[in-house]
Amino acid sequence: METPEQQDSRLWKIANKRAAFRRHLITYVLVNGFLWFIWWWGAGSEGGVPWPVYPTAGWGLGLAFNYFDAYGNDKNTIAEKEYEKLKRESQGKS
Repeated sequence: METPEQQDSRLWKIANKRAAFRRHLITYVLVNGFLWFIWWWGAGSEGGVPWPVYPTAGWGLGLAFNYFDAYGNDKNTIAEKEYEKLKRESQGKS
């Protein structure tokens, strides 16, 4: 098991990742909203694929990876759960 100092350090890393994701999300919404406004103001009525769809989709993919890094299961937690499971199984066989 982790010492309190290790756990505190791990929690700080998770908190920093989540705060970075929120900043990234706010920037994404503001910049892409501005790009869509420029498109709408300049050529919104023309046919074809709107050009802001490309940066929105590409950046959105990066944002999705950022989300899963910040809010997905922590690797240490998964390893700890697996360790506890194996420990219980080995105690049951003894």
